[in-house]
Amino acid sequence: MNFLWPSMLWLLLLLPLLVLLYVWLLGRRRKNTVRLASLGVAKAALGRGPGWRRHVPPALMLLALAALLFAVARPAAVITLPMAERTIILAMDVSGSMRAEDIKPNRLIASQEAAKQFVEALPREVKVGVISFAGTAAVVQAPTTSREDVVAAIDRFQLQRATATGSGIILSLATLFPDHGIEIQHVTGQRNFPGSERAKPIGKDGTEKKFTPVEPGSYTSAAIIMLTDGQRTTGPDPLDAAKMAAERGVRVYTVGMGTTKGEIIGFEGWSMRVRLDEETLKHVATITQGEYFYAGTAEDLKKVYEGLSSRMVTERKETEISALFAALGALLALVSAALSVWWFGRVA
Repeated sequence: MNFLWPSMLWLLLLLPLLVLLYVWLLGRRRKNTVRLASLGVAKAALGRGPGWRRHVPPALMLLALAALLFAVARPAAVITLPMAERTIILAMDVSGSMRAEDIKPNRLIASQEAAKQFVEALPREVKVGVISFAGTAAVVQAPTTSREDVVAAIDRFQLQRATATGSGIILSLATLFPDHGIEIQHVTGQRNFPGSERAKPIGKDGTEKKFTPVEPGSYTSAAIIMLTDGQRTTGPDPLDAAKMAAERGVRVYTVGMGTTKGEIIGFEGWSMRVRLDEETLKHVATITQGEYFYAGTAEDLKKVYEGLSSRMVTERKETEISALFAALGALLALVSAALSVWWFGRVA
């Protein structure tokens, strides 16, 4: 825990002085007690004393004052807080190998079901966009808070040939930053894709805006979750795409599914050799300050998305917690006064 005004902690030295003052007042009170003829008469006159209870209200008041002095020093701690605004891009592999049935009922359906459960579990204020990628990438659903639209977009996936993981990342970035002038013609395969003619961002004064890289992982308002079951066969290098994401502070969480050894998988009379490129996915996550997850079964995939759900909507950051100490001080003072009135009929 840190303090924004640490010099105010010197005020805590008042607490020992208050304790000494309290002890002095108790001693003075004893001296001022009326002297009686005998010990028996004194006991009869005093009756049963308050005992330990007389010290409880002052002790609580002392703790209340300590809490309030801590609040004056403006303490700050790293705590987990909900994101004020968040956009998540799901970049999902729709290459032909997603029909493989080593993950039941098949890889595509398992990924769709897990993604839909993930989307439904997110807070309603979180925007979700959907990108599909195979030989090229496409925006299936622009970021929206409508869960119905996102689920419908996931159900619309159509399988294609090849795997362009780099294209999926680049188009996700272009979707998050439409004004950054990110070239997407080469990743969508469409010459007249909306926005593809905008090569460079232009400022209000009409001059070209210079892009300034930021610290990797520093952009907390958005994240990309990329799921794939293969290795890149076409399109931009995913590591180059990861560097683009890192320069914009966007974390990329990669999810790998399927075989890592390189096996021939058959479906509907066809066969193909596929291999999950875990090393590249790990590097993408490392470069962008994200994380890599492997899912070998449909149940594993659901657990991965469940874990990501909590990561996507909260963040750990240093936050001032003066209000907590002030509230604690007020509560202790209230309890002290209440006990004093209950036991002794006065606030003292």
